[in-house]
Amino acid sequence: MGFCSSIAALLVRVFHVVDLPTSMSPRLYLSSVVPIGALYSLSLWLSNSAYIYLSVSFIQMLKALMPVAVYSIGVLFRKDSFKSSTMGNMLAISFGVAIAAYGEAKFDTWGVLLQLGAVAFEATRLVLIQILLTSKGISLNPITSLYYVAPCCFVFLLIPWITVELPILKENSTFHFDYFIFGTNSFCAFALNLAVFLLVGKTSALTMNVAGVVKDWLLIAFSWSVIKDTVTPVNLFGYGLAFWGVAYYNHSKLKALREKEAAERKDEEGDDEESGRLLDQREGDVTTRRNESEG
Repeated sequence: MGFCSSIAALLVRVFHVVDLPTSMSPRLYLSSVVPIGALYSLSLWLSNSAYIYLSVSFIQMLKALMPVAVYSIGVLFRKDSFKSSTMGNMLAISFGVAIAAYGEAKFDTWGVLLQLGAVAFEATRLVLIQILLTSKGISLNPITSLYYVAPCCFVFLLIPWITVELPILKENSTFHFDYFIFGTNSFCAFALNLAVFLLVGKTSALTMNVAGVVKDWLLIAFSWSVIKDTVTPVNLFGYGLAFWGVAYYNHSKLKALREKEAAERKDEEGDDEESGRLLDQREGDVTTRRNESEG
């Protein structure tokens, strides 16, 4: 996060790649951005810790619960309306993940709890972005998000690193800091955020969702073929069920969004037609009065 903060500051302050929102004040930063940074740091810490106990493939399967968590927390904070059809969709996704968990060869309860906690904190962060920032007219792309969120996230992550991880590293005399691995890992993390920014800007959010699904399947295939993680048929069946649930949910959201945009365009066209009729009527009245005065 320190690396991402530095690069984001360089892109914003020196190269002026993107413009900062003018409405961001210190008070708004403390009340809105800092809580989001705290949730983001908790999500990162718990999800990274889960890799100690769980396989890469199984973690990707558990991440399929993200739409369930976002929808549930959105309903709790009254940002989404409760719909029985959507909840049925969420239950189908949860059922698929439960089957995948049942078929996991290296199931670890503590690792599952860590990953579920990471999903819950990440979902809460996404909902709070809508409540604390989007509702106030502040839109942050990945670069400005890193510029604002990464510094406070770095501070929050520094606390568990000093209190939990640093003592373990001191006790482990075989640990050696590899600058090359750390540097390339940091650069890849920043490049990922930049790629997301360019992808969404050039295509659409739907393309991003499809790419995310493809990424999950590729990670599962990579962990099975290269890392030699154990992936059972029950794993694949459960994740396949959850995958179709997520795909149907994304399709429903896209369909509702298109219907909303079409209705808004229709209303705008109706307003334009009404304005045109009023304008023609006024011009006709002016012409009539002019003819009467000339007569």
